[in-house]
Formats: sequence, structure tokens, C-alpha cells
Amino acid sequence: MEKVRIGVLGAYRGTSMINYCESADNAKVVAICDKWTEGLERQKAALNDPDITYYTDFEDFIKHDMDAVVLANYATEHAPFAIRAMREGKHVFSEVLPVQTMKEAVELIETIEETGKIYAYGENYCYMPATYEMRRLYKEGKIGEFEYGEGEYIHNGESIWPSITYGEEDHWRNNMYSTFYCTHSLGPIIHITGLRPVSVIGLEGTKAERKRRVGSKCASFGIEMVTLENGGIIKSIHGGLYMNSIWYSVYGSLGRMESAREDAGDGVSQLYVNVDNYSGEYAPHDVISYRPADNLSEDSAVFGHGGSDYYTMYNFVRKILGDENADVIDIYEALDMFLPGMFAYRSILKGGVSLEIPNLRIKEERDKWRNDTACTDPAVAGESLLPTTSLGTPEIDKQVYEKVYRLWRKDFDSDDGYTNAAMTQGSKKK
Repeated sequence: MEKVRIGVLGAYRGTSMINYCESADNAKVVAICDKWTEGLERQKAALNDPDITYYTDFEDFIKHDMDAVVLANYATEHAPFAIRAMREGKHVFSEVLPVQTMKEAVELIETIEETGKIYAYGENYCYMPATYEMRRLYKEGKIGEFEYGEGEYIHNGESIWPSITYGEEDHWRNNMYSTFYCTHSLGPIIHITGLRPVSVIGLEGTKAERKRRVGSKCASFGIEMVTLENGGIIKSIHGGLYMNSIWYSVYGSLGRMESAREDAGDGVSQLYVNVDNYSGEYAPHDVISYRPADNLSEDSAVFGHGGSDYYTMYNFVRKILGDENADVIDIYEALDMFLPGMFAYRSILKGGVSLEIPNLRIKEERDKWRNDTACTDPAVAGESLLPTTSLGTPEIDKQVYEKVYRLWRKDFDSDDGYTNAAMTQGSKKK
């Protein structure tokens, strides 16, 4: 069987994608790149595969003879590397998030259109058992037309902050704004409905003591109130509140479907469906509850994020091999998932006003944003630098980062450190 030759940028978050290729009969890893040599050596020892070439320089890596590149580097750096890879003739699988600025969004879209290369956005939460089944049911019309939905991705990351930021003061996680990391909560509902967001109102939580303790300058959580093209509304919440929660609920004109709450034990592996066969006076009836499964469930069971990491790569490889029905998230849908968070933060900075979300499918619309570099990254924003919270960018004592570094170093030198880092985004760069 023909095998797609894949290179992976980001030795740690890329572990799950590497594992897919190791188990699949239609893909293989041929190159891995990371600036951090210690991480590369760990990966090399774990794989023990003489057919994989290891690189510390992206320019050398991108010249390797391969068909596609997985971008599992820092979440703020995916777009420039995606553009570079496609210009070199490679298909691209991009981990979250797709872009950092509107300028990057325009450049990325136009590169994809010009090169004709496949771009797949790796929003894995769309493929968790409950959310993926909700998409199938919605497409079949089981709950009628979308009216309202909620998505939650609450993750108190204080305990794992050392293993995902390494004590780096300038790490993207320490400098992102509250609604930046929005596609885990918002993305599944966009993927379920296929509807485009048209406007958004943003809110953020400003009590952020646990964030400051580990060096994060971000607000504690963000909320997007998103209006879709059919008039339906999504509430998306994500951030570092005390208790973790991954949960999705979708209301339609004929019923409701939702995943289990995390405290119920099954979370996104369990689905509840409550539907009627007409739109009118509500008639009480039994709620159907089950654990969705398909012909890939057994193969995906050992993969991270509820098996969803398997589905993202499975569909990407199938798309490259010519399967037009492969369920990949293209650049337009990826931006439908991300731009509400970007403009929610602009809404927050303007006092919570409703803002229109640009439709970058329209070429004329792109010219308004072609030079927009507004973000919280000083290296990218230039004169358009944004504060990390609506109250400004806090000052954090450097001793905080020194402490986080020591904790990370201690953790990494143990086996648990390797496991924790492999499940996060980004790769250590120095």
C-alpha cells in the first residue's frame, strides 16, 4: 500500500501524530524537527527507527523528501511554517491554532489557494465520541435547525504549567489573551452545524491569582457569545477556572443533544439525545443515552484526547490519498473556529460591544485586514501590540519563572515529564 511520507515539526506534541504513522499502513514518519536537541534525543531513543532523519534546523528539514508536514510547534507560530511548507510543495496538518493575526490569516488562505496543497486543521475535540456523533445526527436532521449551543473547555493548568511552559517568560501560553485558545470549546459546534459565525461579543474573568502564581499574564478565562449566519447563538467558555470541564450541548428546533458532564464520569464519551418528530408543543419522552462508536473506535482507543488524535491524522492521510469524503477541517472552517476568539478580545477591549466577524472567503474582504498585525506577541505585533488583559499587561517577578523552570526540569528528568510534555502543544526551543 502507498504510504504518505510525513515530517513532524515539534518532537513532543508531535508524539501522537508520530504514533499514528507508526500504527497506520498508509503513512510513515520520515523526518522529525525540533530546536531542542535533548527532546530530539528522547524521541530518537523511543522510536529506534533508522529510517527517520532528525533535524534541528527547519530550513534543512523542509527540504527533506516528504509529502506532508505536521506542525506541532508553538501555537502562535503555525501560520508562517504552514506557508513555508506549502511553498515547498508539502501538504500541511496544522495543530491548534491556525494563525495569530489577521495578516497571517490572509496570507495563509491565499497560499493554500495558490498552491492547491491540502491544509487540515487539527482541532481534535471535533472528533471526540460525543461531538463527532452529534455532527452525524445534526447532518441527518435529527434535531432540526440549530438554535443554541454551549461549548466548554475549562482546564486548570496550574499543576502542569511547568511541563508546558518550561519557565519561559515569553512562552505563548504566558502571553496569550483570554479568548485566544477558543477552538476546543467553539470548534466542535462549528463542525457539528457547518454554520459560519457572523458576530461576537467577548467577556473575560479578571480574577487570575492562580495564573499569576505560575507566570501567566492572561486573564483567568474568556467567553465568546457568537451569532451564526442562521441567527443561532453559541456560548463558548474556556480558560483556567478551578474545576476542569469539557462539555457540549446543542439545541435544535426538534430537540437537544449533549455530552455527559465531567463529574458524571464518562464526559465526552457519553451522549444524551432528546428529540421530537415535530416542532410544536413539547411532548415528554425518553432520553436516549449511549456511548457512540464507529469502525475506527477500537483503533483510536489508545490515542490521546478521547481517541480524537487518531481521527485527525486518519482523515488527513486519507485526503492526501485522494478520498474526497475524508473529514478534514479546511482553512475556512478553521478560521470560523478561531476568528470569533480574536474578535471577542477586540470586543473586550472596546467594553463588550458586538463586532462583525470577517468572512475571508470573500477576496475583497481580505484587503481590509491584509496588514493587520494586532496581537499580544511583541515580535509580531509591532506598533499594534495588545495588552494581555483588559486591565493591562501585568508585571510578574522573574523569580516566578525561575521556580517554574526548576519544577519543569525536575519533572522532565522523570518519566512523567516526558509523558506530560508529549501531550501538550509546542516544542522546547532552547
